[in-house]
Amino acid sequence: MEAKKAGGAEALLKVLRRAGVERIFASPGSEWSPLYEALAAPHGPGEIPDYLSTRHEETAVAMASGYAKITGKLPAVVIHTTVGALHAAMAMRAALHERVPMVVLAGESIAFGEAPGHDPGHQWLRLLADVGGPAALVERCVKFSHGANAAALLPRVIERACQLAAAEPQGPVFVSVPMEFLFEEVALGEHAAVAHVPAPQAPLETIERIAEELSKAKAPVIVSEELGRRPRAVEHLVAIAELLAAPVLETWNISYANFPRTHPLYAGAGGTDLAAEYVRESDCVALVETVVPWHPPSALPRPGTKLIALGGDPLQSHLVMAGARADLIAAGDVESALALLRQRLAQRVPSGTRNAAIERWRTRHEERRRAQREEARVLAERKPIDTRWVAVELDEVLPADAIVVSETITHRRPLHRYLSHVGPGRFFEGCYGGLGTGTGTALGAKVAMRDRPVVLLTGDGSFNYNPVLSALGASQEHALPILIVVFNNFGYLSQKRGVPTHFPDGWAVKSKRFAGTSIAPSPDYAGLAPLFGGYGERVEEPRDVRPALERGLAAIADGRLAILDVRLEPTNA
Repeated sequence: MEAKKAGGAEALLKVLRRAGVERIFASPGSEWSPLYEALAAPHGPGEIPDYLSTRHEETAVAMASGYAKITGKLPAVVIHTTVGALHAAMAMRAALHERVPMVVLAGESIAFGEAPGHDPGHQWLRLLADVGGPAALVERCVKFSHGANAAALLPRVIERACQLAAAEPQGPVFVSVPMEFLFEEVALGEHAAVAHVPAPQAPLETIERIAEELSKAKAPVIVSEELGRRPRAVEHLVAIAELLAAPVLETWNISYANFPRTHPLYAGAGGTDLAAEYVRESDCVALVETVVPWHPPSALPRPGTKLIALGGDPLQSHLVMAGARADLIAAGDVESALALLRQRLAQRVPSGTRNAAIERWRTRHEERRRAQREEARVLAERKPIDTRWVAVELDEVLPADAIVVSETITHRRPLHRYLSHVGPGRFFEGCYGGLGTGTGTALGAKVAMRDRPVVLLTGDGSFNYNPVLSALGASQEHALPILIVVFNNFGYLSQKRGVPTHFPDGWAVKSKRFAGTSIAPSPDYAGLAPLFGGYGERVEEPRDVRPALERGLAAIADGRLAILDVRLEPTNA
């Protein structure tokens, strides 16, 4: 029987849908006209993915990332050729390091109008084409990069890209698709859904050894950075921590909420100082989906302490140096590994035998919470507004189902400390090293969960790095209302802090001149919201923080974007 044929663009859409892709996040590109025509054609329900056009490549990739983090589903991204791929490169690099699966497709031309048929236009050869094509430009920012090289192979190339993106360790896969192929007829075939490769499983023998080490430890401690990407795995970790009476730490650079923050065994989130407080008391530390648990990696723990690492990629293959040494490593699907470890520990540790230790940790946990509440009472009167006070008030008014995306640097630690009710599955980091993806990540989360409020917490420096107009336009066009809280300290505090650290008696400190650290005069960030049909408000008094947050939440509940410009102490005051 002759294989069923379809135009290249139609085939691309149908193969993506068969591979499990329900959403395409896109940025306009002139080479994709065959795709736009295929999208306009009539299709049956669920025959092709839903297509959401944004106005910037970085926004499109960031939206795909937020969507994938929430749903666990594989998205696709369609962007412009070489120049668009370069716009998107930072966001793709973030997805690579965070192991977020997606298939990124960029257009290309390989004939430049010389071959009979459809001419892509005079702009291609001079302005848009580079040696090696877009796939060569971004190959270090993705898991796999390839330029489709024959129209007949296009369906197979897309199928393979989907498989590679979803296979562990997950990540972005890039394919450049020549415009010429989208016009040709290709054999689509009658393939069933693309089979995805099951995640590798940690060896049973290794789990048994880990269970033995943890069960005999007198003072075990658990550290996590990224387990919260799998909320069901967190449930296993809670049970393991309770069996062992082990406190659970999060690091300074967490990407998710990895443990319930109101649990008596939750020890907080922070840097090396917090880790040292717990790890130096420990004889066995379990690093669960942890990238860099403390800085520098050689700082902890004390000699003789056992280090155990569990995760999908515990060797951190994308880092130039491993985050910490490990005596035992369990590489594989972390959810199944923790489920098995939980079972094996339950056989070794009789129920209730460590209740006294749990109560000691509960006392320590409650003392820390009490100190935070006392600190908050002082902050309520402090002007300019303190970041910690905003976090305290936000923690009080956030709906129980709200999703929080954070793209902050200097505000990160107080936010982690005071947002105590944002549990696993509700908190997501919106940047990885580079800034500019927070708005897109929040919009992608809203696509995934349209019935839940989404709040983006961002610094004014971070907000300036974002393609703000494209993000706000996508919010308005696709009815994706999010609340954006701008922590406005009128500058780049992280940049300023490095100068007195390294040059405490230097010219900058003496003269109080810190180059490139001010954002002044400060724009009216709240004034952007009404331009896109939204609600904006400037907040300058501590007493106004909670009412402003409530008004912002009410606006997004009403279907309108909201921006709160919260004025903090200026960086160069």
